[in-house]
Amino acid sequence: MPALADHRNETRDELAQRLCDEFASFSSDAVHRCVADVQACMAHLGLEATPARVERMAREHLTGILKSQPPSGREHTSGVDG
Repeated sequence: MPALADHRNETRDELAQRLCDEFASFSSDAVHRCVADVQACMAHLGLEATPARVERMAREHLTGILKSQPPSGREHTSGVDG
């Protein structure tokens, strides 16, 4: 069984790295924690935690966090207020 667990951790690390690249405004630890939390929640609910499902749910969660920040807390990318 340890080989299966190692493979799962490897897959989770690769998935988290892809999301780290996509969501550079989050720390690596926060993204890894999000992926682990999504995987644990899916398992707890009895859902099959496939890599594609975990990645999709983690991406949605991280996107939601970004969009929930008030405008005053967001980084200004264009230098124009609004």
